[in-house]
Amino acid sequence: MKTTIEELVAFRTVVDTGSITAAAEQLGHTVSGISRALSRLEQKLDTTLMRRTTRRLELTEEGAAFLQRTRAILDAIDDAEEQMAARREQPAGRLRVNAASPFMLHAIVPLVPEFRRLYPQISLELDTDDLPIDLLERRTDIAIRIGPLRDSTLHARPLGTHRLRVLASPAYIEAHGKPRTTAELADHALLGFTQPESLNRWPLRGAHGDEWAIAPTLAASSGETLRQLALAGAGIVCLADFMTAADRASGALVQVLAKETVDVRQPVNAVYYRNTQLSARITSFLDFLSQRMM
Repeated sequence: MKTTIEELVAFRTVVDTGSITAAAEQLGHTVSGISRALSRLEQKLDTTLMRRTTRRLELTEEGAAFLQRTRAILDAIDDAEEQMAARREQPAGRLRVNAASPFMLHAIVPLVPEFRRLYPQISLELDTDDLPIDLLERRTDIAIRIGPLRDSTLHARPLGTHRLRVLASPAYIEAHGKPRTTAELADHALLGFTQPESLNRWPLRGAHGDEWAIAPTLAASSGETLRQLALAGAGIVCLADFMTAADRASGALVQVLAKETVDVRQPVNAVYYRNTQLSARITSFLDFLSQRMM
């Protein structure tokens, strides 16, 4: 049987206070409880730590040696607890964050300098994937997921929503004209995703309701690739606002079919496994993103 922290604390306190009675009073235990703790400790170590006389307690040679180790162990525990408390007040350590490359580039990267100023002791590792990953396999603390969540093993914290818009560059519109109805999209170059297929259903009113399934003229796996193609005048694209806010503000991309567009918003969630014990660094990052994206 191994010794317990409680037994070590009882032993150290008896030595420091000079008596079992004083140790019991200081620790808030009964005298018999402290005495039993000392007896168990000696039994486990198979040695006598203290000689009890009618006047005082006296350490044996083995007891003095063990006391030195006991103090070192308990001091190390105290230091560890103090460090954890300090990390809660000033989070520290490595934080691995995964997101699709467009969200990483347009939504997270611009916020990194401010986050680093607020939490200089957190070391960020930013990883990008355009398809969902296995958080455990990749040793990821947080993943940002856009769209409906299907994995029930994940805990999600909502970060906000982003509207979908159908866009084209002025150069494309000048060369090919601007579609006036959803049906006219059939006469245009459409930029879509290789997968998942759900991303190729645009929020446009038409003969089939409030969703228009496109057949891409040009497909890519990354939303950022599609954005660059749209900026280059390669076709019409449907992308979330977080990717295109600056483009729309500058006029590099303009919305088309605005009246036919349904107000569809993609949910953005930070996810982690349900059995994950949230550290201060994870909580601080989630709070930071939530305050700036909601």
